[in-house]
Amino acid sequence: MRRYHPPTDGTTRPAIAPPAGPPRLLDRVRERMRRLGMARRTEEAYVGWIRRYVLAHGKRHPDQMGAREVEQFLTLLAVRDNVSPSTQNQALAALLFLYREVLGQSLPWMEEIRRAKKPQRLPVVLSRSEMAALLGEMSGVHGLMASLLYGSGLRLMECVRLRVKDVDIARSELVVRQGKGGKDRRTMLPQALGVRLQVQMDEARALHRRDLATGFGEVWMPDALARKFPNAAREFGWQYAFPATTRSVDPASGVVRRHHRDEKGLQRAVKAASLRAGTAKPATCHALRHSFATHLLEAGYDLRTIQELLGHADVRTTQIYTHVLNRGGHGVVSPLDR
Repeated sequence: MRRYHPPTDGTTRPAIAPPAGPPRLLDRVRERMRRLGMARRTEEAYVGWIRRYVLAHGKRHPDQMGAREVEQFLTLLAVRDNVSPSTQNQALAALLFLYREVLGQSLPWMEEIRRAKKPQRLPVVLSRSEMAALLGEMSGVHGLMASLLYGSGLRLMECVRLRVKDVDIARSELVVRQGKGGKDRRTMLPQALGVRLQVQMDEARALHRRDLATGFGEVWMPDALARKFPNAAREFGWQYAFPATTRSVDPASGVVRRHHRDEKGLQRAVKAASLRAGTAKPATCHALRHSFATHLLEAGYDLRTIQELLGHADVRTTQIYTHVLNRGGHGVVSPLDR
């Protein structure tokens, strides 16, 4: 094993020598995805599918497999595991990424594999009275977060990852960083939540001060900002607006930090509130976002405005809410109703 020799130029380098030999397949997948700036959750999903693909074929290397094995794997998912078409397509996307981006194979059979046809489903939308009943059953931090999902149209992870610096109570505005597709956007902050959110910011500040007093107080920083601004991780503006109640160990770096609240806690809270409110519809966190868009459309706001608030790349994605209203974009009324 090679010994580590300290640098002579005054810089610091890792005390562990790089491993000998080529990296393992899944490590190569992770490196390539990080090189392309893909989301960490996408990385976890792709690595999981590639691992299942290799195990399903007796741990054969993907170099030794091709279209037949990919089709067999997707058929296995559909027939034995009964997964949805969207799950099948995610598995296929992971395997295509493996062959194209990691193994460097651009073969004709890749284009011939047909994707599973996804059914066209309408989103679950709660009425205004149902929304009031559900939110009335919630309180505390989870109640505030659920109100933001509905009042600002946030996605689940956009809400839990909200940073203090991106909350502008004076201007009634939120800045969503690194939303779906890596895009930033601005959206509204309901004035009705201003006081509650200010109380939450004050509690987060007090918690941060206690962390600093005990030698902690750093937060995870995206990209290379931790190197560019070494002290920013301890600044209050970069802290999460909804911090976790306990500190935890970052699995990637081993550093003890205070992360944001677990999204599963908010999901369970919304589900429990829906049951208490007697809502017959399957109310989820994403249903609150659907309700935000639909109620804005009912109020007469145009699709383009709603598209920007939701962060949709294509207005055709936003147009689905016109079908929920049982009317076209021009508000056609049945002649029987007239």
